[in-house]
Amino acid sequence: MASPADPNRASDDLLRRVPPHSVEAEQAVLGGIFIRNSVFHTLVDSLSAEDFYLPAHQTLYACFLELYRRNAPIDLVSVATYLKDQGKLEVVGGAAYLSELAQTVVSGANAEYYSTIVRDKALQRSLIGACSDIISNCFDQSRTVEALLDESEQAVFSISERTTGKVFKSSKELVNRVFEDLTKRMERKEMVTGVTTGYNRLDQMTAGLQPSDLVIVAARPSMGKTAFALNMAMRAAVQDNVPVAIYSLEMSMDQLMMRMLCAWGKVDLGHLRRGFLDSEEWYRLYHAADVLGQAPIYIDDTPALSPLELRARTRRLKAESGVGLVMVDYLQLMRGSRRTDSREQEISEISRSLKGLAKEMDIPVVALSQLNRKLEERTDKRPLLSDLRESGAIEQDADVIMFIYRDEVYHKQPDNPHQGTAEIIIGKQRNGPIGTATLAYLGSYTAFEDLEPGLSPQPSEAGGE
Repeated sequence: MASPADPNRASDDLLRRVPPHSVEAEQAVLGGIFIRNSVFHTLVDSLSAEDFYLPAHQTLYACFLELYRRNAPIDLVSVATYLKDQGKLEVVGGAAYLSELAQTVVSGANAEYYSTIVRDKALQRSLIGACSDIISNCFDQSRTVEALLDESEQAVFSISERTTGKVFKSSKELVNRVFEDLTKRMERKEMVTGVTTGYNRLDQMTAGLQPSDLVIVAARPSMGKTAFALNMAMRAAVQDNVPVAIYSLEMSMDQLMMRMLCAWGKVDLGHLRRGFLDSEEWYRLYHAADVLGQAPIYIDDTPALSPLELRARTRRLKAESGVGLVMVDYLQLMRGSRRTDSREQEISEISRSLKGLAKEMDIPVVALSQLNRKLEERTDKRPLLSDLRESGAIEQDADVIMFIYRDEVYHKQPDNPHQGTAEIIIGKQRNGPIGTATLAYLGSYTAFEDLEPGLSPQPSEAGGE
């Protein structure tokens, strides 16, 4: 009976193979620079000495970089003199090899093309090196699986980042682009530059949820944090087709979808739970199911996610389906990736990681947060930044902080003029104004709506998240 293949031996065989490279492409690049120094202007930012496979070619390119830095010409005499002074002329093959490089290349015009081959081969070697490290790390049984996954994905991600280089734009290009954008804004005054919140007043104040921003939505229990965040997520996905990732650490995905169906279809959540729906409600529910069933919304209800797990799952989802908005419900239910001395330090790590995720993915991340119960002792119970629970890092890391306040939760009198309304208080906005947007709150539907001018809000059930 044949013994099973040894995976360790297979890995060793792979690592013993000759790494990807093209000596001819490397020679074409170096020879092209000899013939036409001007081509080096386009290569210096996209190609490094380490991208070359042969050590001699690495030394030569490093010499070119140094001469370029000195504003010296790159020719046979200057290169040979520099290498001789450094004691490296014979290392690269002597003056004869330099002459051979210059003579074998007919034109320097194709050096840029050949540089892409050199760079692609270097990226392949980097991937092989990263995979080798991943294999080695996986044999270390003291490492956690979460840490290994995060390090592995980060290693591959850092290599992929090298494939996109930043380039200059002329002022003429930028002026034209900015004026084109300004013209569109003049024509469409409701236009937002980020992901729409779905609410006119909020969009006016924030210009939408901006890429790389960490947005905190905080409130005391029963104010409607989850409902408000879900309403924003649904509107972004349905109206603008923005793929949304929702991490629900408190409710199951079935409960979450039930709330979303009720909010979108304007169906009484209590009726749905009890199974008593009239024909009109069933019609609206079917319509909501059809709309949300086609929306790019992805829900993960794994409890007690760590920042490493959340980041890894978001990376994978972005690679598979794209992600334009992340929602976390809620921040205090996450667990830290490592042991800390206090809960405050743990929350600080979680907050920083969510901001890092927003920057890495270049998308807005909306995280729900609890507030200290001390605000209940105040006469005016509208939240303040100092009410954020367990960590000042949340206030520091967040780009936007929104508070939800519904007066009817505290003052249940039938004649309360604020019944059926919710104040969305922007307590912090790094790049915009602070202030308050008043929305209608439809408690039986767990829905928030724009409060139209002159329209009286309807009383709602004071409660619900």
